[in-house]
Amino acid sequence: MSSIKVGVIGCGHVGVTAAFAMLIDGTPNELVLFSRDKKRAEGEALDLEHALPFLQSARIIPTDSYKDLEGCQFIVMTAGVAQKPGETRLELVKKNVDIIEDAMPKIMKAAPDAVVCIVSNPVDILTYRANQVVKVTPGQIFGSGTILDTARFRSHLSEKLKVNPGSIHAYILGEHGDSSFPVISSASVGGQNITELKNFSMEFANEAYSQAKNAAYKIIDAKGATYYAIAAAIVEIMNGVLRDEETVLPLSVPLNDYYGLSNVALSVPCVLGREGVERILMAKLSEEEVVKLYNSAKTLQAFTANYK
Repeated sequence: MSSIKVGVIGCGHVGVTAAFAMLIDGTPNELVLFSRDKKRAEGEALDLEHALPFLQSARIIPTDSYKDLEGCQFIVMTAGVAQKPGETRLELVKKNVDIIEDAMPKIMKAAPDAVVCIVSNPVDILTYRANQVVKVTPGQIFGSGTILDTARFRSHLSEKLKVNPGSIHAYILGEHGDSSFPVISSASVGGQNITELKNFSMEFANEAYSQAKNAAYKIIDAKGATYYAIAAAIVEIMNGVLRDEETVLPLSVPLNDYYGLSNVALSVPCVLGREGVERILMAKLSEEEVVKLYNSAKTLQAFTANYK
């Protein structure tokens, strides 16, 4: 069997839960756990190895050396300072930008052909900076963006609409943060505009969006961190790449004249395949939604102005 090698950078809650989810999924047969604290990586690896008799076989490599990433087809970046209760994602900027600036050249030197997904927050700013620090093929480095926001939004919509979340085509776009926005104008279920459904109301849609936007704050306040759902999202992204699924997901990418916007990374619908983000789709937005997209860009550009 050909080797499918995946790297996880960071052994915090998100990184280790993502690694566990990947092993349960069974796609990688080599999994690199990278941490600056090698002892921590070794402990996590040993714990995961004890689960392997119940799962598909895989080689787990705990390390503090970027060289061990050589040969990885997919790498997920989860390292960074975590969001604390009451703290916004944007408040993490300085420390986590420093980590990206240090790590990305080393990651890409070890695995120049790897597709890299950044999950660390603030994901849009880190994605933008990563694409400046190293020169790669457009789409090779992207962020997880609003994939989880969108999943949460669809889940809350489904409660009222009485439709499986997977059958609801509605996105949250823009910043993975407080300036995100729901795209209602082109949302649909079974080819029917969502606004035409019997159980739909804008009041309900706005409430579903509010629940999705504030979910992380609620979870962090209750238990200190979010990691299960984002781990599942990471597996979805990993398989989109490794299986060349060409699936459409809302991911964070640097924009180039997207509704006139450039020099910022935001979440928009992207076609994900073997090379990473292979195409960026133009979301059909109402005038009000375009204004919200611009507001999201303005919010982030205030933080990225130093990174030209």
